[in-house]
Amino acid sequence: MTAKIIDGRSLAATLRASIRQEVAGLAARGVRPCLAVVLVGNDPASRVYVRNKTRASEETGALSELHEFPQDTPEAVLLERIAALNADPRVHGILVQLPLPAQIRTGHVLEAISPAKDVDGFHLRNLGALVAGHPGFVPCTPAGVMKMLEHEDVPLAGRHAVVLGRSNIVGKPMALLLLRRDATVTICHSKTRDLPAITRQADVLIAAVGRARIVTAGMVKRGACVIDVGINRLADGSLAGDVDFAAVKEVAGRITPVPGGVGPMTVAMLLANTVRAAAQAAAGADRTA
Repeated sequence: MTAKIIDGRSLAATLRASIRQEVAGLAARGVRPCLAVVLVGNDPASRVYVRNKTRASEETGALSELHEFPQDTPEAVLLERIAALNADPRVHGILVQLPLPAQIRTGHVLEAISPAKDVDGFHLRNLGALVAGHPGFVPCTPAGVMKMLEHEDVPLAGRHAVVLGRSNIVGKPMALLLLRRDATVTICHSKTRDLPAITRQADVLIAAVGRARIVTAGMVKRGACVIDVGINRLADGSLAGDVDFAAVKEVAGRITPVPGGVGPMTVAMLLANTVRAAAQAAAGADRTA
């Protein structure tokens, strides 16, 4: 059996087309969704990610702004810019590209972003809303994974989902979203004992640990849906996921590739959050007018 490959590029293109219509509808009301991207330093991978995000934003008809800072920028300077973006009514979404340089405390910066403009979904208020089941911005990668599972009609209620990774960006919110869909969820991490025994129980296996090809065919239940969130740069410059794609696709029922799987969906969900932020800001302005 060879797994069905879940095409993230195709699904993301469909979502962007829908987002383009929403942008046009807001523009007709005099509102142009605007995403402000903050980049500190010259990390090549970060620059690629930022370029992809701003390009995708502009392709939907939304506006994008790039705010660049040198590597040695003091934290106070960055916080001052974020405060200005929070106060700017033209800006609906603020994204700070991670990682940040060592002199800047990531948590302080993310908490400085207005929750109403936190389109990455990293602010504690939005993460708390996710825990409580209240409306808020959901981190883009887990939201994108859920869209893929929905599109593929992957059954979740009563099924065993195993998440590899416990970060606030992917692992924890991913588990919460799966719980919302009535899956039985196990989170695994670096201290988990006998990892293969647990992953072989998974009907849905989501790998988000940042270690190239850590998930082998022997760790996967036959017919499982395998979602690879990892993006790892190999010594030869090529990209690999957390899953050994060539081997696992012969065991799994469905699988996402790297690249072309989760990555495009993350960007699409970022745009969806930005448009939602713009719509909420417009609704608030209408109520106070």
